[in-house]
Amino acid sequence: MKLKIDGNILEGYFHRRVNRFIAEVYINNKLEKAHVPNTGRMKELLVEGAKVLVRKVEKTERKTKFDLLMVYYNNILVNIDSKIPNILLYKGFQEKKLNYFKEYNEVKREVTYGNSRFDIGLIGKENALIEAKCVTFVRNKIAMFPDAPTKRGVKHINELIKATKEGVKTAVFFIIQRDDAEVFMPNWEMDKEFSSCLRKAYNNGVKIVPLICKVTRKTICIDKEIDIKFKKTGG
Repeated sequence: MKLKIDGNILEGYFHRRVNRFIAEVYINNKLEKAHVPNTGRMKELLVEGAKVLVRKVEKTERKTKFDLLMVYYNNILVNIDSKIPNILLYKGFQEKKLNYFKEYNEVKREVTYGNSRFDIGLIGKENALIEAKCVTFVRNKIAMFPDAPTKRGVKHINELIKATKEGVKTAVFFIIQRDDAEVFMPNWEMDKEFSSCLRKAYNNGVKIVPLICKVTRKTICIDKEIDIKFKKTGG
């Protein structure tokens, strides 16, 4: 499952993060403001001097002229755009290219169930609710989520557990937007509540699917599913 990264992609060097949504990047030796399409902390990625890839934005009404899309980390190209998982999965399910939940004939975005809105809903013989998560943090070949506490994530997982008990098929897809991970694990150190909730979901029938991606300057594609472990430390 491949997605093309459109637009005018330029190289730059990260300077600093002004706030969650804006960063300063040197492009052609000029300091520019770029939109950060990911509210995660990404402290290990967004360090001063890191080589980055940005996309020039032609919309004149934008406050920022660029989108910060990718970061080089130890020669690994990491796509940080948090919209990618939703787009990849929606396209994949629409085109029937993902080997999950075969009994459906319609794919919807932003589906409300209970008190939450989920990224994707599959409608058919068996309905399914799917939440998509963007993963950029990898340490010692272990991909981990989240990289910041997420009360919203806990709420969504609890709703998926409830939906599963009510007979709905459910899943959380962790889209790892880099190719150097060998296993996935919830980030206990960062968010114990979310990690515990995810383990509970797994034990209650919510499908947990970690997928690593191959990333280039112009494309990102789902490569393969990797193992998931729930240990609090180690692998």
